[in-house]
Amino acid sequence: MNRSIYRLGALRPIAAAVLACCSASVFAQAAESTLPAVVVKGSRSVAEENLLPVTTESITAAQAAQVINGMNVEDTIKYAPSVLVRKRFIGDTNAPMATRTTGINASARSLVYADGILLSALINNNNGNGSPQWFMVAPEEIERVDIMYGPFSAMYAGNSYGAVTVIKTRMPTEFEGSVKASVATENFNLYSTSTRLPAGEVNVNLGNRSGDLSWWFSANHLDSFSQPITFGSVTQSTTAASGSSPVINGAIAAQSRTGGAIQLVGAGSATHTLQDIAKIKLAYDFSPLVTGAYTLGFWQNNQVATAQSYLRTASGTPYYGGSSGNVNIGGNSYSASSIGSQFSSNTVQQQHWMQSLSLNAKKQGAWDWEAVATNFFYSQDLTRTSTGLYPAAQLSGTGRISDAGGTGWSTLDMKGTWHEEGLAPSHTVSFGGHLDQYKLVNPTYNTTDWMNGANGSLYSDSRGKTSTEALWAQDAWRWSPSVVATIGGRFEWWRAYDGYNFATASSGTTYAINQPEVTASGFSPKLSLAWQASDLWSVTASFGKALRFPTVGELYQNISTGSTYTQANPYLRPEKVLSGELAFERNTADSKLRISLFEEHVRDALISQTSTITGTTTPTAFTQNVDATRQRGIEIAGQHDDVLVKGLQLSGSVTWVDAVITENSSYVATTPGATSVGKRVPYVPQLRATVVATYRPDDQWAGTLAGRFSRRMYATVDNTDTNTSTYQGFDGYFVIDTRIQYKVDRHWTASVGIDNLTNKQYFLYHAFPQRTLYADLKYTF
Repeated sequence: MNRSIYRLGALRPIAAAVLACCSASVFAQAAESTLPAVVVKGSRSVAEENLLPVTTESITAAQAAQVINGMNVEDTIKYAPSVLVRKRFIGDTNAPMATRTTGINASARSLVYADGILLSALINNNNGNGSPQWFMVAPEEIERVDIMYGPFSAMYAGNSYGAVTVIKTRMPTEFEGSVKASVATENFNLYSTSTRLPAGEVNVNLGNRSGDLSWWFSANHLDSFSQPITFGSVTQSTTAASGSSPVINGAIAAQSRTGGAIQLVGAGSATHTLQDIAKIKLAYDFSPLVTGAYTLGFWQNNQVATAQSYLRTASGTPYYGGSSGNVNIGGNSYSASSIGSQFSSNTVQQQHWMQSLSLNAKKQGAWDWEAVATNFFYSQDLTRTSTGLYPAAQLSGTGRISDAGGTGWSTLDMKGTWHEEGLAPSHTVSFGGHLDQYKLVNPTYNTTDWMNGANGSLYSDSRGKTSTEALWAQDAWRWSPSVVATIGGRFEWWRAYDGYNFATASSGTTYAINQPEVTASGFSPKLSLAWQASDLWSVTASFGKALRFPTVGELYQNISTGSTYTQANPYLRPEKVLSGELAFERNTADSKLRISLFEEHVRDALISQTSTITGTTTPTAFTQNVDATRQRGIEIAGQHDDVLVKGLQLSGSVTWVDAVITENSSYVATTPGATSVGKRVPYVPQLRATVVATYRPDDQWAGTLAGRFSRRMYATVDNTDTNTSTYQGFDGYFVIDTRIQYKVDRHWTASVGIDNLTNKQYFLYHAFPQRTLYADLKYTF
């Protein structure tokens, strides 16, 4: 069915009517309001402000500064229950968020917002270009972060079934500012790589409020070096080397993640990162009840990644392979070209812009209204990669240029809330409309000079768009002073269109395909019942259905195997999620405890798996609908102040989850007898825990000792990746962190800390940071 009316700003009549009513009422309130403003002190979570029936964990900026060694905003949620942000190094731009039921390769199964601006890059569902744009927020500008678990609010799209992370940044009430300098250093030793990795960051904030106008300016500069992100290897040879083959030393015998024998030949993607953020936020009170706000953010990133060879010739010079011939490694014969393909360099040049325009009208009577329009745009996004042989390829030679410039997304949200008036109000009804559009542009060109050359012939291309329209409503219905039922639903219309793929096979043959337009729609009901059982205990039972529509990247991917090209699969079905949670909470003046029992069933789960393309014998990885998965478990989270001694606070969480594939008719075995049914869902560990102890003897000192634990994960649907402690494997780990903060006076604050105190070496596909020392100094005025 052709639905060409789906464009940003063109809604179905019912959606347009709701949004028009919201807009009209907002401006009517701005014109008629004469009541004095009411200033509410304190900062409530998003769930509290919107009466959302969801389990929420929060952390304020002050708490994060005391307990967390951080140089990027995603570090703020390092110890949140059931959460893992796969951040490989300081300044990593590929840092997806995993939750209690979703893995680190499933970025589109959670949502990240900053002041209403969507930071989630729902152009893909992976741990690469689908990762949230965390870097658009500097750590020093945040006020608090809320994490809401599960798809139990009609206000959010089905991508919320993992979690919704909402970052709230500061706006001043008077003139204020701060300057903060941070440094870090890591000593990394693994295989034949031994190096020191420094990082430094400077952040400046200024803000003021004068009459009806308030403004905030933030600037941040980061300079960091990473450990190797990849390791090159060749399969262990069983062919004896000839006497004429050159002898090469330095290879390291190891095993792949499936247990196969390999020889490690070098390390790759050691990255030097330079990043800058500049942001300005303006807010103006048009009346005591109506406020408008505008945000403009700019981020640029320049990275250089290089490779290191472990191999040496008989004379001791580095060896990087060759274009032909064989070499002798340990008495066996290896192809020089296979070794040569393991080494490459790349540069990244990125400039991203984000904008937000909002209008908020709050009335002391029955109605509140809010409208938010946002845009995220990649004005430049170039990755240049060498394809020639090292060492010459380090500086010049053939390569490819991947250009994601023009990629971006726009959103529009309007929300209204009606509060029943009276001495004992029974209903709070909220409703709204949503519109979004995502655009992926990603051609790759051949070039004769990978560092500075112009685009040559087209090598591959992936393009497409998706858009979603939604209407939602929910009613928080107070049955009695101790019981509240929240009933809601969300209806969504989704479309994928303008899909295009171009690919070049190894034979040089090219393939171009215009993909068909596809549509889907559906209704997602929500139900929650909260009971305040006593002054201390509350019980909440929640149920929600969610539809998670495929991203552009999942729909329009190129698959090329040898001389055969198979078109992308634009017919992926939406994930259909049924989720439930039963939460028991106990709150006292100095403690809180939550026990959550949860279960989640996903039909048509979109998981990258391995199968065989018709006409080939080589397994190929691609995204496909897995018939059914089931995740069930228990999460315990708590905090207690003044434990044993005054000033000692203990907090922590433990999450156990049984996540299995229950049906998978599309699975093709990669090894004899393998199966995916009954196996663990990829990237979801069975057990994860955190514990944090912070001692505050007075208002000046705070010392923290924290631990992070996870059992191993699997990366394949058939769980055949049995070897964890290797590149591409997923280790279990226990990591200890420590931090000390000292407030010298009202202006100066100094902190020092260590992450990975015991220098644990572990892999989460990539080798993760080893012991890292942090120090920062902040001046506030």
